[in-house]
Amino acid sequence: MLNKLNTYIADNKKKIIFFIVSMCLSIVVAGSISKFGYLGPLCAVAIAVMGTFLVAAFKDPRRAFWAYFAYCFLLGFLVKSFLQVPVGLALEAILLLTWCSILINMDKFNWQNLKNDHVLLSVVWFVISFLQILNPNSGSLVAWFNELRFVALSWLLIAPLVFLIFNTRADLNRFITFIFFFSSLACLYGVKQLYLGLTSGEQQWMVMGNEMTHIIKGKLRVFSIYSDAGQFGASQAIMAVISLTLLTGPFSFGKKIIFALATLVFIYGMAISGTRGALFALAAGVATALFLSKNFKVLFVGILFSVSGFVVLKYTTIGENIFQISRLRSALNPEDASFKVRLDNQVKLKSILKDLPFGAGLGMSGMNGTTYNADKVIANIQPDSYWVKVWVMYGVVGLLIWFAFTSYIIGTCSGIVWKIQNPKLRAKMIALTAGTVACFICSYGNEVMNGMPSSVIMFMSWSFVYIAPWLDKELQQTEPDGTNHN
Repeated sequence: MLNKLNTYIADNKKKIIFFIVSMCLSIVVAGSISKFGYLGPLCAVAIAVMGTFLVAAFKDPRRAFWAYFAYCFLLGFLVKSFLQVPVGLALEAILLLTWCSILINMDKFNWQNLKNDHVLLSVVWFVISFLQILNPNSGSLVAWFNELRFVALSWLLIAPLVFLIFNTRADLNRFITFIFFFSSLACLYGVKQLYLGLTSGEQQWMVMGNEMTHIIKGKLRVFSIYSDAGQFGASQAIMAVISLTLLTGPFSFGKKIIFALATLVFIYGMAISGTRGALFALAAGVATALFLSKNFKVLFVGILFSVSGFVVLKYTTIGENIFQISRLRSALNPEDASFKVRLDNQVKLKSILKDLPFGAGLGMSGMNGTTYNADKVIANIQPDSYWVKVWVMYGVVGLLIWFAFTSYIIGTCSGIVWKIQNPKLRAKMIALTAGTVACFICSYGNEVMNGMPSSVIMFMSWSFVYIAPWLDKELQQTEPDGTNHN
């Protein structure tokens, strides 16, 4: 009898464990209802879901990262929905969980893949940023830590992931599908904000001082599920570059229809954001894509269309009664009040930074500056640009290093793209490279590269382009004729 019982238990371990856990959970839920009402079972279910997620994450780090990536897109919405809760800390928690899972399963991955320029530069930049804690001009340690998380730590932790756990064509396709889905969702939510209004949390966020930048001439600058309208508009412009580039690639008619619709959606999202810098991101990204495609005839035509568009905005009043067009037109007006304020602020910063070659330190500019270092004059001067913010925090020395690193990676990606043989893979890599150029250029006008989800998309895109030669070689070996269906 005991032998039969032992045999049954050995053969049905999973069923027995599931039954025991379910019974325990049922008892906990029943007891919690009698004591705490509906709050009890909700907490119990939340614990069960969290436990399931942790088990799945430790079994496969990819699952943890996809959760992190989705959270990056939703962070702005969650911040406005739970204004008193530091929901941003969950970002690093999920990313660190991903890395814990990677280390637990480290025997499954090829760590030699990490020997490349992209990972090396992310390490060097993290060290430079970390050493800013020694900057004698810096202020609050909390501000330093909060800034370090976004300007260096996220790059350090994200750059290696593609080389370790997302290094297949299927992973590349999932990545592109993922960013298309969430970016389209963001545009749809933006349309909801524009025509149906804001939630109570979003309205509360607006009255906390954000109306000045998000209500222009009585019109809402849509910010969707992102941190602000600048991040939303820039992200939509970047995605428009990617989708438009893929539209010109050698894909099936059905996919071209999808890319065309996505392009229209993203351009509309860019327009309703009222983000003027997104216009330059779109132009720079498209020009880069045309150049990398080696289609110089189309590049010439594209330049003509771009110049025509700029002429219409600069020298005519066509569409002036439409807020979105009027907003874009103001980006080309040197007499624009906002533009003059930016220039005045840069003059003030130049005066302060002339004796600070290594900058004022992390957390001394932007939101962290005004929040934690309000007693410092430089912290109360808005940078209105990520390039300017890097200059303030790292000084002219750090700005040159950062600019050199970014330019080097973009140049390397362009060189890699130029040599890819498989036409479909090449189109995807051109799209991702052009998207990163758009992000870099757009960051001159807004803090885009330092915000979610644009920063993660940029770091992942760079890594995917770096592994493109591996994927290209694999395609040449499996499909010598150069055709594939991905």
